[in-house]
Amino acid sequence: MAQYEYIYGIHALESVIEREPERLIELFVLKGKDEKSVHTLINQARRFGASIQFCQRKTLDEKADSEQHQGVVARVKPGKTYNDNDLAAIVAANPQVFLLVLDGVTDPHNLGACLRTADGAGVHAVIVPKDNSASLTPVVRKVACGAAEVVPLVQVTNLARTLRDLQGMGVWIVGTAGEADKNIYECKLSGPMALVMGAEDKGMRRLTREHCDELIKLPMAGSVSSLNVSVATGVCLYEIVRQRG
Repeated sequence: MAQYEYIYGIHALESVIEREPERLIELFVLKGKDEKSVHTLINQARRFGASIQFCQRKTLDEKADSEQHQGVVARVKPGKTYNDNDLAAIVAANPQVFLLVLDGVTDPHNLGACLRTADGAGVHAVIVPKDNSASLTPVVRKVACGAAEVVPLVQVTNLARTLRDLQGMGVWIVGTAGEADKNIYECKLSGPMALVMGAEDKGMRRLTREHCDELIKLPMAGSVSSLNVSVATGVCLYEIVRQRG
């Protein structure tokens, strides 16, 4: 595991400092950046013993790979990682567990947006396969606006086996597929459940589809055949939230 990683963006840094300030090593701030939120970050970083460096934009761009860093970048200790072994504990701790499974979502912006929506909807964990999926990069953390520090991202070795294990724990697996017979508004979506969303271009893989208890679709009235995966995820999650009361 790497000894440190970079995080950038106001909300992502606020979340780290609020929840895990011991991870903070060093804060890099754009020279002349004069905003209340940035001053607050600087004061908090100093309070927790982190060093502060005031830098030119080029230095920050290099540390953030030219992403929109909002004038602040932090060097932090790596956050906790979650794997197959953590899932049983998450399910056991939440009798009405609510999970989001992303099968092959490779765009970090989409993963970050899904994490942000999952946090808003009260999802207990987001599950992704270790291979052929985006992971927790600085881009994902920035787009997630702090949700990546709150919602566990569980990376599993074999997604089909994980779904089978969840079914054994009493979790109902609902997958989204354009060819499903029922749309989401015709289905009962309550109780312990996991919503499975497919990849941006191909949807769910065959094995993933075969391990779903139920398939649903979003009604599409216009000329486009599908929505962006993060948008579709938001629509589905909040219909489940509505039904769960």
